[in-house]
Amino acid sequence: MILIKNGTIKTMEGPDITNGDILIEGDKIKKVGKNIEVNEDVEVIDASGCLVVPGLIDGHCHLGMWEEGIGFEGADGNESVDPVTPQLRAIDSINPMDEAFKLAREVGVTTAVTGPGSANVIGGTFAAIKTYGHRIDDMIIKNPTAMKIAFGENPKRVYNERDKSPITRMATASILRETLFKAQKYYEGVERGKKEPDDKPEFDMKLEAMLPLMDKEIPLKAHAHRADDIFTALRIAKEFDLDITLEHCTEGHLIADDLSKENKPALIGPSLSGKSKYELKNLTFDTPRVLQEAGVLIAIITDSPVIPLQYLSLVAGLAVKSGLKEEEAWKAITINPAKITGIDDKVGSIKEGKDADIVIFEGNPLRNIDSKPRKVIINGKII
Repeated sequence: MILIKNGTIKTMEGPDITNGDILIEGDKIKKVGKNIEVNEDVEVIDASGCLVVPGLIDGHCHLGMWEEGIGFEGADGNESVDPVTPQLRAIDSINPMDEAFKLAREVGVTTAVTGPGSANVIGGTFAAIKTYGHRIDDMIIKNPTAMKIAFGENPKRVYNERDKSPITRMATASILRETLFKAQKYYEGVERGKKEPDDKPEFDMKLEAMLPLMDKEIPLKAHAHRADDIFTALRIAKEFDLDITLEHCTEGHLIADDLSKENKPALIGPSLSGKSKYELKNLTFDTPRVLQEAGVLIAIITDSPVIPLQYLSLVAGLAVKSGLKEEEAWKAITINPAKITGIDDKVGSIKEGKDADIVIFEGNPLRNIDSKPRKVIINGKII
């Protein structure tokens, strides 16, 4: 057992607890409060003067899919020869031995939701994983968490180079719709087949991968920077009655009132980057503040390796500098991405029964760039 004592605890479940304690048993949080007494032997960590927070979470990145310091051999995030690849699974590409994992967890990022890139209209499934471990099967929190889809420049550029559709936004939407129509019919056939086995459709790997979408077990994870692409993503999700999350949402601040009515979450970023393509022309750190104030549930992301994952707290701090309330910035890298990706029953806050993923900071990393963890705990283990 581990007892963390005398820290300022940001539970993300309510007000901060000053001079608070956390008792960890095994890989779970057993108790949170003040003056916790334990009769048996425990390892005591004195967190006096420190900020104690849940392990940080990036709700959209590509950790382990593009490895550090490697070119083609370590690039496993885009199967860019077919615009429709829902059957691809992130867990089959992630390399936990990549240095990026170590760099991330050393600064308190304990969970990453990672998956395919945005070359394809439908790219495959994301997974939520811990950043500590050597075998991906043992690091999974939830798999799958979402089906990646992409709008805008990326699919256009990739397939224009191959002289293959899609090379327009119309074709991107059309290809997605066609696949969703087929998935709907396949789903209906599978459901019929449960009652009439002879009527079951012939197995189709791609459409089989789409079944969790039809059941609303997972959402579409829509790469969309520009306002028109965001609206197209929402339009198609409505047509097929599917759940959706908005990834990047770079021009979200321009359509905040519209998005507040849609009641769909936005995972915002990478904002600490140059305007490397046309659809980033309105890139700004104001976006998190504007959307949050409009009532949109937001998370702040790195899109790692676009921004290295170890700078997650830095980009949250820059959002604070642009006017986002500090408490909302903490939520945007802890409990909010956990809620958005369906893992808040396990991570994202300091609460009895949740995974013991806890970071003890010397200072406040959202205010001071030189703040660093004294301890990082993942699954109850000081790592």
